[in-house]
Amino acid sequence: MPEWDCRYYSFNNKWSAGQEMASMRNGQGDDWFCVFSDVGVFLKGFDHESQMSPWSTKPRRVWRGVLDEVPDRFNPFATEPAFSMGDTTFCIWRGHDDDVWRTGHIEWPSGEDPDGSDWMLSILDGDPQKYQSWADLYYERSVSLELINHVYEHRPLTDQFVLRLNAERDLETLARDVEEIGYPD
Repeated sequence: MPEWDCRYYSFNNKWSAGQEMASMRNGQGDDWFCVFSDVGVFLKGFDHESQMSPWSTKPRRVWRGVLDEVPDRFNPFATEPAFSMGDTTFCIWRGHDDDVWRTGHIEWPSGEDPDGSDWMLSILDGDPQKYQSWADLYYERSVSLELINHVYEHRPLTDQFVLRLNAERDLETLARDVEEIGYPD
């Protein structure tokens, strides 16, 4: 997607000094933001249709426990205005010294995927076929698993590869995006 504002998934390898940031924004109000930093990884998400949406409570508030126990070392991310923390249905973190991902102590409502994290994060499981299914549906065209594997394996981008992926692009027009992502040479 040429326009950054219209991208479903984004990554910036120099989001801030010593930090990288990945994001998902689907244009329907759902999003997640994930910061990789020297203190660890912080991921915040919002499913606007979730049972745990702040918009489903009066007064409007983030579900108890979701943000209450975020460690102080992650405060810069938990207070980042760009992440719209008032719109949060899930938050997970993992410090460099942690051996597992962490969340706050949450009293979960009944139902499947009450915070939206299952469906929103399932694409991050490293399965190229899952991404292919998503991309085929989202872009309304078949995307070759061979090309997707090329990226998953961090093989070099070439003009030939880019043209096979999208005939309207070439490596030169993608140079700034490739640099922002930090895609390996």
